[in-house]
Amino acid sequence: MTTLPVADPSAPEAQPRRISRRPTGSDVIFVNVARAIGASVLVITGGVGVFLAWQAVPTLRHYGLSFLTEQRWQPEADIIGIAGVLVGTVSIAAVAMSFAFPLALLSALYISEYAPARLKGLLVSLVDLMAAIPSIVYGLWGFFLVMPHAAELAWWLQRHFGWVPFFTIRDTDPNSPVWDTSRYVSSAFCAGIAVAMMVLPMACAVMRQVFSQTPPGEREAALALGATKWGVIRSVVLPFGRGGIIGGTMLGLGRALGETIAVVLIISPAFEVKWNILETGANSVSALIAVQFGDASPAQLSALLAAGFVLFLITLAVNTLAAVIVNRSRSGADADA
Repeated sequence: MTTLPVADPSAPEAQPRRISRRPTGSDVIFVNVARAIGASVLVITGGVGVFLAWQAVPTLRHYGLSFLTEQRWQPEADIIGIAGVLVGTVSIAAVAMSFAFPLALLSALYISEYAPARLKGLLVSLVDLMAAIPSIVYGLWGFFLVMPHAAELAWWLQRHFGWVPFFTIRDTDPNSPVWDTSRYVSSAFCAGIAVAMMVLPMACAVMRQVFSQTPPGEREAALALGATKWGVIRSVVLPFGRGGIIGGTMLGLGRALGETIAVVLIISPAFEVKWNILETGANSVSALIAVQFGDASPAQLSALLAAGFVLFLITLAVNTLAAVIVNRSRSGADADA
């Protein structure tokens, strides 16, 4: 019969080992490098905003709030405003996302859920390759190839949906035997289609990456309960990827708001608040800066930088809203077990 050892009452009481969360060694280097990179991004972004705000002060002092409400851009008459180009910027971005969002979502779902394994890698490479095509190539493609067909689509939309204010073109008869093509080209609608193809790959890439991370256990549980392929997508994949869908869409929207070269090549500049997106003539803040920057006087340069500052604030607001929405709808929060 064995006897258990008896603890010596005079021995010191054992103390629990203290666990330190302070990083050591290579962890210290990684943490400091990551912190420095994150801080540098904030510093650069803040520096851009401060520079634009400082350069915009003379314009805002001279014109006041009329700089935001005036439609015309006539520096020779001391009349400068960006109301028209702001509306044009939003119109082009709205058209672009109307085409890009469903195409990106369906492409991401097909690649991640339906595409055969032997084609999935090829499709991913092709979509990613679209993001590497220069903007000027998209602009030329939109001007020479897309715009004639977009004009026909615009004419069809006005003919059948002309009662919608966005699809109305002034002083035109869509039912005329011979329709005037020149009234339907170089519009926000045509530019938006070209921009949609530019923002589609980045939105698709974000959505596809999130969809591919859906927990396989939840997929198998849904299939075990009798769900179809579409049922799994609807009840598991889409709720899990909600954050990716929102993030990819907002990322594409930010790109659409700031696109320049493709818009410059396609649109016919017009300085007026124009809500009918099918009619010839539009403009955007980035296109205005690109066209006017080379010949601008110091006063006009300040006005252009003020317009850039407004666009900077709009983009910052869009990205901040996207971050808030994504944080409130974490991927997988609503996925069914």
